[in-house]
Amino acid sequence: MGSGATPAMADSTAVLPAGSAGKIVVDGVHQRVFASDPLGAEVIATDYDGKVLGTLKSLTGVLDLTLSADSGTLYAASQSLHAIVAIDTTTLQETTRYAVDVTGGPRYLALAGGKLWFGYGSQSDDGNIGSVDVSAAEPTVTLDLGAGDSPTSGLWYDPPHLDADPAQPNTLVAVEEGLSASGITVYDVSSGTPVQTGLRNGYTDGVGFATDIDLSPDGSRVTVDGWRSYSADASMTYLGDYGTQNAGGTDIRSDGTVATGNGKTVYVYRQGATSARRSYTLPDNLMRGGLAWSGDGSRIFALTNDGDGSEGVTALQVLTDPDKTVTTVTVSAPATADRAKQLTVTGKAANNTPLPAGTPLKVTRTDLESPKGKALPDTTVNADGTFSFTDTPPAGSKVKYTVAYPGDTDRTAASGSDTVTVSRKSPTLTLNKNGKIYAYGTDVTFTAHLGTTYKNRVVEIWADPYGPDKPKKLVKKGTVNAGGNLSVKLHLTRDTALSTVFAGDSRYAPKTAKSTAFAKVKVSTALSKYYKTGKIGSTKYYYFHKNTSAIATTTMTYYKGRSQKLELQVYYDGKWYASGSDYFSLNTSGKSKVNLGSPGESGIRARVRSSYINSSSGDTVNSTTHGAWKYFYFTK
Repeated sequence: MGSGATPAMADSTAVLPAGSAGKIVVDGVHQRVFASDPLGAEVIATDYDGKVLGTLKSLTGVLDLTLSADSGTLYAASQSLHAIVAIDTTTLQETTRYAVDVTGGPRYLALAGGKLWFGYGSQSDDGNIGSVDVSAAEPTVTLDLGAGDSPTSGLWYDPPHLDADPAQPNTLVAVEEGLSASGITVYDVSSGTPVQTGLRNGYTDGVGFATDIDLSPDGSRVTVDGWRSYSADASMTYLGDYGTQNAGGTDIRSDGTVATGNGKTVYVYRQGATSARRSYTLPDNLMRGGLAWSGDGSRIFALTNDGDGSEGVTALQVLTDPDKTVTTVTVSAPATADRAKQLTVTGKAANNTPLPAGTPLKVTRTDLESPKGKALPDTTVNADGTFSFTDTPPAGSKVKYTVAYPGDTDRTAASGSDTVTVSRKSPTLTLNKNGKIYAYGTDVTFTAHLGTTYKNRVVEIWADPYGPDKPKKLVKKGTVNAGGNLSVKLHLTRDTALSTVFAGDSRYAPKTAKSTAFAKVKVSTALSKYYKTGKIGSTKYYYFHKNTSAIATTTMTYYKGRSQKLELQVYYDGKWYASGSDYFSLNTSGKSKVNLGSPGESGIRARVRSSYINSSSGDTVNSTTHGAWKYFYFTK
């Protein structure tokens, strides 16, 4: 960044109800900030935190603002209305309007010598300076007070930017806007008429296309665009540059401290310094003329926009602790370490104003044993800002070491941290019944066993029934008994994936153990159209006439899209032979009726059974289950 300052983010951001971004001015008496919105034709008032207190609308083309010495009146320049509007800073109501019947103005404002000065005019050597005697009983507008005063060409190319400071009530400064070499003029306005006391040709150490000018409160220097400074006397001596070339805004505090910036950075320079004491990073672009000190000088206000200011999101950034240099604390701990073994943490506390050797830093350890943090003995910085300390972590898992510097009158507070993964033992954790297969609807007791741990003796048991319609759920959570066991009874109707979880403690790592139990389906087959039953050997048979079709009705546990597999076998020459098989859909009652036909001849022995085949039956919710064979015999 060229300034050598350590950046800090803006302390707070308040989005404004503005369509564009113009200028800001601060009322230190009432602790208000005023911002102009040219596109929205309004002036917005906020408190020091950016809370909107009110708006004054219908100010078409409003741009520059300036405040009376007593902070009672805010003056707003409206180029479109060709007027300067006086606004009560308490009520935010218009009190007076001064008509300025000129082309291209009024545009820029400044109060000095008891008068309100304004820059006006259009481009191409048509700029000029006018005044309004606002203290008079009948205020009058005077024009052409700066004709021929441009130090570059004798004519103002554009409406000149103006500035004055209450501490120098009789000095007015002006800078050209539209030239690649902008000249500067210093006036004595004590007589009511501007008298040149200093001229600076823009072609010699000038600033191109200047957009702002500031007079220091002691009257010793003028700064153009918050970048290049000159003495405010007859010599207009070049005093040097700040490290913020092409800055976008600037304001000088009563003690000469300069706030200046461009892009997304604001810098703070002490009077006469050429390197920044500190800097701030803004979330959006700083607007030209968008910097101002608070009345007590304790903070800086920055007007930003996420575009070029002509439209987009406009916000007020509040920057605090401008007199303090920014401290940074970096901490480096080992990536891994063993519990109960000593480790070393190192780091550095850096600041443009180095911390004296021996400065104490606060150390905090945060771990599973001390989740809110435990204070450790202070560490101290060495002459180069480095520090180191040792610790023996009593707890495992993620251990964070935080090192903090509390700050002082010259340095901001800061802290840094780093995390080390500290080892933990792996506990014994099991869950029984893995791989067991049970009949449909069996009540099964599952037991989780936890071995030695440190403090935590709680486990969870989760059950995840197969199928997308049944979510995983916690079925038991509790402290294991003296034997390290925790049990739960489940009514199994589906294959179920179970897991037991130990969350871990400060010495033993988390662990999960898994078990899968399998459940069959209920399945039965019934025959109809038979005329009697009897036994052949020890086997029960259903008797059918040779021309009567046998009907097989299957009843099976229902699941959407499920089919049953029906197998038919015929007995011949002392053996059973497959006669065919197929899958048949179940209705919503879990039933499937199949006509097996008739052989047309007697003496035929057959058997049939229904089965659920995992996957082939249309789902994978249950384990393969075969029903009992049903035997039948065809007679005359």
